[in-house]
Amino acid sequence: MKELNLAEGYRGENLAKNYLLNEKRYTILAQNYRNKVGEIDIIARDKNTIVFVEVKARETLAFGRPSEAVNYKKQQKIRRVAELYLVQRKIYDKVPVRFDVVEILGEKVNHIQNAF
Repeated sequence: MKELNLAEGYRGENLAKNYLLNEKRYTILAQNYRNKVGEIDIIARDKNTIVFVEVKARETLAFGRPSEAVNYKKQQKIRRVAELYLVQRKIYDKVPVRFDVVEILGEKVNHIQNAF
């Protein structure tokens, strides 16, 4: 299985970030946010909603769609990281929250809102 190297991973995240900024008009709050639980690729604001975005990039469909890599275990980890982010900022019960996946296949961007 061909793994994406670090540069390709960053390329995918930057494509996703630029798409969210320019096409969707989101405000980017953080990129590669880390806390003691784990990491979230992009944290953005879509109007009054905080959006936690997982980015998955692949060059081909040989091993399935990129979004299929965001399995239940990965989703649970993202939820825990997001919860800590919200608690630390004292906004846990003050804003709507959504979890999206942006999959990059080559140069094509597919944004899946409310992915989980």
